[in-house]
Amino acid sequence: MAGEGGDKTHEATPRRREQAREQGQVARSQDLAAALVLLFAIILLMTLGKQIAEHFVQYSRVMLSDPLFIISENTDINGLNQSVMNEFYKMILSFMQPLGLFSFALLAVAVLANLAQIGFLWLPDKLGFDFTRLDPIKGFGRIFSMQSVMRLVMGIVKITICALVAYYAVRGEIGTILNLTENDENQISAYLAKTLLIIALKVAAALVIIAILDYMYQKWKFEQDLRMSNEEMREEMKNMLGDPQVLGRRRQIQREMAMKQRGGVQGTSDADVVVTNPTHYAVALKFDPETMDVPIVVAKGADFLAQQIRKIALEHGIPIIEKKLLAQALFKTVEIGQPVRNTEHLIALAEILAYAYRISGRNIEEELRRLRHHAA
Repeated sequence: MAGEGGDKTHEATPRRREQAREQGQVARSQDLAAALVLLFAIILLMTLGKQIAEHFVQYSRVMLSDPLFIISENTDINGLNQSVMNEFYKMILSFMQPLGLFSFALLAVAVLANLAQIGFLWLPDKLGFDFTRLDPIKGFGRIFSMQSVMRLVMGIVKITICALVAYYAVRGEIGTILNLTENDENQISAYLAKTLLIIALKVAAALVIIAILDYMYQKWKFEQDLRMSNEEMREEMKNMLGDPQVLGRRRQIQREMAMKQRGGVQGTSDADVVVTNPTHYAVALKFDPETMDVPIVVAKGADFLAQQIRKIALEHGIPIIEKKLLAQALFKTVEIGQPVRNTEHLIALAEILAYAYRISGRNIEEELRRLRHHAA
């Protein structure tokens, strides 16, 4: 499709899809929910219709045969009104169970059909009154637009298909229908009701198939309308990431800051152990029993610098120990080149260093005992 910005050859970005959804532009067939409701309504009538009909018949017999209102309490107008209201409430309660189940099932089908198409979509802005819809010129434009013509053509096609389905469904029953005169009225009524429901079921199934095809077309058309040209892609990236020149300058500043901070990871190669959190923070520590009373932080970093510290430690075979709380505390409280003075931290480090030394094959248990004594 050629447009103002050139051929739309790019798939829509997540941001463009989000903006379209916020504006209510989604792939949806208006007929799918209605067709499914019709189909399930016919199925429910075929399964529960007999019970509902019998309920109606019984209630009608009671209403037509019993002298409900001709009682001694109804000698005045107030008593008659009260009796009528009581019977009305009884009727509501009597039909609430069969009809309530029927209505709730159809409501659930309608809701699920729409959720399956577009998911949950809340657009409070669309609830407001739009005065532009009162514009008669735009109204005539919508009536005589190509989209309206296509809807008219699709409506005629649907009516034709439904008529053909109904015709072929009835054609096979013509002989039986003509011989119904030999049966009584109850048999004729039961047969006609069953036949009409079967014909309606076939027509509803045809409408569902048409609606599914329409939904597939609407989804394809929606994806085509969302496609983006090269110019639109550039504008989208500019809006998401900012102006390229500003973005380049920002990256340059970040590189300069990283170069300044990189000195903080150079001491990692001299460390005895690295404590991590596990990827956000990394603190490298060194402990020389001959020259140090307590371990010293020789390098530390967060995020990218933490990854660099881990990388250097792996290259030099330095043990990496994951201790989340300890790594966070050391990163926040001890600067590079400073010793660890906190007693709790020293106790934890004594265990970590003992484990690290066992891994590396070193044996300085005496010095570590001295470190534990110093911490105590």
